[in-house]
Amino acid sequence: MPLSTAANTFRLPAGSAGRVITATDSDYDKARTVMYGGHDKRPAQIVRVADAADTVAAIAYARDNRLELAVRSGGHSAAGHSTTHGGLVIDVRDLKGIDIDAANRTVWVGAGVTAGALTEALAPHKLIVGFGDAGTVGVSGITLGGGVGYLARKHGLSIDSLLAVELVTADGRQLLADEANHPDLFWALRGGGGNFGVVTRLKFRLHPLPAFTGGMLVLPATPKTIAGFVAAAKAAPEELSGIANVMPAPPMPFLPAEQHGKLVILAMLAFAGAPEAAEAALAPFRALGTPLADFVKPGPYAGMYPPEDPDYHPTAAALNLLVERIGTPEAETILGYLDESDAGMRVCQIRVLGGAVSRVSPSATAYAHRKSPIMINVAAFYEGEADKPDKEAWVADFAQALNQGDEGAYVNFVADEGPARIRAAYPGDTWDRLRQVKRAYDPENLFRLNQNIPPA
Repeated sequence: MPLSTAANTFRLPAGSAGRVITATDSDYDKARTVMYGGHDKRPAQIVRVADAADTVAAIAYARDNRLELAVRSGGHSAAGHSTTHGGLVIDVRDLKGIDIDAANRTVWVGAGVTAGALTEALAPHKLIVGFGDAGTVGVSGITLGGGVGYLARKHGLSIDSLLAVELVTADGRQLLADEANHPDLFWALRGGGGNFGVVTRLKFRLHPLPAFTGGMLVLPATPKTIAGFVAAAKAAPEELSGIANVMPAPPMPFLPAEQHGKLVILAMLAFAGAPEAAEAALAPFRALGTPLADFVKPGPYAGMYPPEDPDYHPTAAALNLLVERIGTPEAETILGYLDESDAGMRVCQIRVLGGAVSRVSPSATAYAHRKSPIMINVAAFYEGEADKPDKEAWVADFAQALNQGDEGAYVNFVADEGPARIRAAYPGDTWDRLRQVKRAYDPENLFRLNQNIPPA
């Protein structure tokens, strides 16, 4: 059936509170826009589902009419998988229910809830689930890929707090997947991405967070401070997690004007615990050099999610890799590459993992990189398609210079990089097991607009 005909005939179930948005609607352009720039796609229809029944109907319609099907929550897919050109988007952003059971420390969350919204809702109870470093990311998308965030060393990945998932499969079944029900599917959902169905609700275990200290620390970037930062992060108590962005200093008003454009470590540090213990854990970082800015202080965890400009849609070339070490030689390489690039914004982002992340068996979930101690992202922003190849080449060279033999990748940070990179996200037997689960729940590969795992 032609896409234009299909777009004109879809109807939601009678009585549905959902909505179908097409190009004739005034809010179509807003509804089709995703977080990253460079993905100017025009879906034939965007289905704002209100419940699981809407989702069943939308899946059936896309399947029966052979439409390309995208699933969108926060819209943060770097590969642009949150949208489609000419196909159908199932948009779950109206699935915003949050049902907190503070006594039993669990929460059911709609697939359209963002990390920031859930964090705010949990704050009065002094409870938390760890997600990523952006408040606007959808909890369903980040969780399905793993979920590496500020509390990873203390509480593990987002999937390590996941207790159950409600989803609709390609054949329209509404399933509950947990350790007792469809355990093979539950294993695959913890890291295997959106390959197995459309998630409508997720249940998480909550963690107590009676006190929190966190914020931004800016230090001069030298080989000594970069290597020292990584060493301090590895030696820190598990209550402390963080991200070190080695990058040119933005023209932020709190930084000295003469520092603007010079390489700095712009770090976000998070400590889950008492203020006194936080100060002791943070001391080694502050001792690396005279801070150019220090906003690390006690406060709400939600403060780690600063406001985001909804009209900001960056275009960047980026690669993710896993490494064993960053000492002085690696730090010199990082500074050398950042110095030579002409990109207005370029960055080497460093996350020291370990702790609770590494104590889970690599085979327990579809995220298999449990023993990799450090995650790196290298990126360069580009201006227009003509500038893109140059920045992609620089990023590829930079990543290769830092490669230490671990060819793995974190699937949530993989863009449109081809099948080999998807395979790298799922090493060894993980890939084979995921393909078997895919065959059981989506044998026709309806859910293929993702980091795709083909059915066995």
